[in-house]
Amino acid sequence: VRALNDIYEGNHESKPNLSHSQVTEIINYDDQNFYVMNSADSHNITVIELQTHAMNVLHQRGLPAQTALPTLTGKLMSLKEFDCGFDLQKYLVRLLTYLPGTTVAKITCSPQILYDVGKMAATLDTALLQHPNISYQIQVVPKLPLFRKCINHGDFNDHNLLVNPDGPTKYKISGILDFGDMSCGYFIFELAITIMYMMIENPNPVDVGGPVVAGWESVFPLNEAERDLLYLLVLCRFCQSLVLARHAVIQQPEDEDYLMITARTGVRHLCRLWELGKEEVERIWFQSAAQFGQP
Repeated sequence: VRALNDIYEGNHESKPNLSHSQVTEIINYDDQNFYVMNSADSHNITVIELQTHAMNVLHQRGLPAQTALPTLTGKLMSLKEFDCGFDLQKYLVRLLTYLPGTTVAKITCSPQILYDVGKMAATLDTALLQHPNISYQIQVVPKLPLFRKCINHGDFNDHNLLVNPDGPTKYKISGILDFGDMSCGYFIFELAITIMYMMIENPNPVDVGGPVVAGWESVFPLNEAERDLLYLLVLCRFCQSLVLARHAVIQQPEDEDYLMITARTGVRHLCRLWELGKEEVERIWFQSAAQFGQP
């Protein structure tokens, strides 16, 4: 806390003015989050810089992303040495702007908000595709003939999306959080991840795919190969999430209730999708997507 106040003191816009009681651990199934990043992440400064610049680019393009506030020296991050009980280590310190809103996980998702989620996911990836700091990676990485390559947010879930009321019964997406899982990937991966997470708490999970696909394709239409493999990729993302959750519980058994939130319902959704089969699920999703917004 003292270090944060020293780094940002005098900057009235970004001065945190924190006390020790305000710094608490944020439980997560695959990483550890405080105001100060963990030492392992801090060793890879390039990755953190990429995440920070990506958020700034999205903000400049009008997307509701957090931005890093400058330190006294005008930098967006500062490398400091701390002894947090594991000897003296270097940590990257970064202060992000606050985004007001409620996470999508806490509301009942209407077809319209699911459409907006799909649209926002595609808008995010198309904006990142134009990021000058990562365009080189896109150009030099061999492009697969069927899937279109991009930079994925990687964790576009209902806890990382904020909404604000937009009228008496509607919501509007107001914020995108957590760029810690960004990676080189494919557009279709982002869509599969988004559909999977939007299914978790929805009372009609199989119906989620249609509005999300409709929103996505309003920005970035799928090609034939992407449409053909979407069902399988959603299944793969469910499997990946379940395995990661089980692994995390072995390492942090005291946090099992939190870590298994997605897994408990995810198993049922995975089995249901498998039972329905590719043909039926695709019929539901793509028919719903084609009809979305029609009177």
